[in-house]
Amino acid sequence: MDSAPLPRVSPGRFAELGPINWVVWQVLSRAAGTEDAHLFSTLGRTRGLFRGWLHFSGKLMPGGRLPRAEAELVILRVAHLRDCDYETDHHRRLGRKAGLTAVEIDRVGAGPEAEEWTPRQRALLAAVDQLVSTRNVDDPAWTELATHYDERLLIEIVLLINQYEGLASTITTLRIERDTF
Repeated sequence: MDSAPLPRVSPGRFAELGPINWVVWQVLSRAAGTEDAHLFSTLGRTRGLFRGWLHFSGKLMPGGRLPRAEAELVILRVAHLRDCDYETDHHRRLGRKAGLTAVEIDRVGAGPEAEEWTPRQRALLAAVDQLVSTRNVDDPAWTELATHYDERLLIEIVLLINQYEGLASTITTLRIERDTF
């Protein structure tokens, strides 16, 4: 029986998080439906950096202009491509709350080639695939994406993809354990 590797940095508690991050961790854990959202109790150890990251991250999701269902498609595709179960666990739940069906969530694994996507969804998922795999989006994919989104949203999409790709890398590298719901 294979066991998950031990976290490289253990989740913090009051002494490691400090009073502000401890409260933030408690609130975010409850909002996520778990007693310990390990991502927040781990990253919270960085004190002010954690709060700055939360502000930036929150401006993209849930505070971004991109419709929530589309943001969740982006995040779920990044999580799939990066094989990040932690992100997948949370964003399957958030995707359902944002209006994605179980079929759509499962279809994310098939990528932009799946026939059932709308042209807008296909363009969005193609941009995710290219940016994660090549660190760029080629001109044809960008042109297609730009037929569906204005310039402000195009920037937001690139930032969202990179935010969750970097977060997946952080989760994987720190070996943050999956939460229990």
